[in-house]
Amino acid sequence: MAIFSVYVVNKAGGLIYQLDNQIPRSETEKTFSYPLDLVLKVHDDRVQVSFGQRDGIRVGHAVLSINGIDVNGRNTADGKEVIEFLNNPANYPLSIRFGRPRLSSNEKLMLASMFHSLFAIGSQLSPEPGSSGIEMLETDTFKLHCFQTLTGIKFMVLSDPRQAGIDSLLRKIYELYSDYALKNPFYSLEMPIRCELFDQNLKSALEVAEKAGTFGPSS
Repeated sequence: MAIFSVYVVNKAGGLIYQLDNQIPRSETEKTFSYPLDLVLKVHDDRVQVSFGQRDGIRVGHAVLSINGIDVNGRNTADGKEVIEFLNNPANYPLSIRFGRPRLSSNEKLMLASMFHSLFAIGSQLSPEPGSSGIEMLETDTFKLHCFQTLTGIKFMVLSDPRQAGIDSLLRKIYELYSDYALKNPFYSLEMPIRCELFDQNLKSALEVAEKAGTFGPSS
């Protein structure tokens, strides 16, 4: 089982903490001859596949490296413009590694804000007053679990759909937040959490949850 990431969102919808615990990396490296049988376009400052699929390479996958040289945005680590380099027949054959790019900090902030809005919409759509809002979203590859405190702080965990004990984990994270963030004299409410003890204990809690799926009374 696996717990992919943890998000903490304040009552205004701002992301105040995020941890990537286990991010599955689906990467494929192939040798190509000219012309390239995939259509590549720049999207969100990344070179991504916009048309064509083969050998595990899918639409939306980004170019991660060319001939073993990492790609950062539109350029390789040695300064070459990716699209221009790939359009030059003299550079072939070459090896390209494709994969799903990791979310940027700005994308994580935007997604946290979007979920905050969806949570509010979910509460308003309820036929009964006092709805708790969205507690779980499920897809074929992950589940998103959410626990909102009485003060409006949301704790979100993304996990493998088969992972057990997430409800206990969410309350454990809330306990850690209370112990190591709220009791920290240097922490300001609603502001980003930067606390080494919180980081350490959260990682330990995630490790326990992945192995056991639950927390004992003394956890």
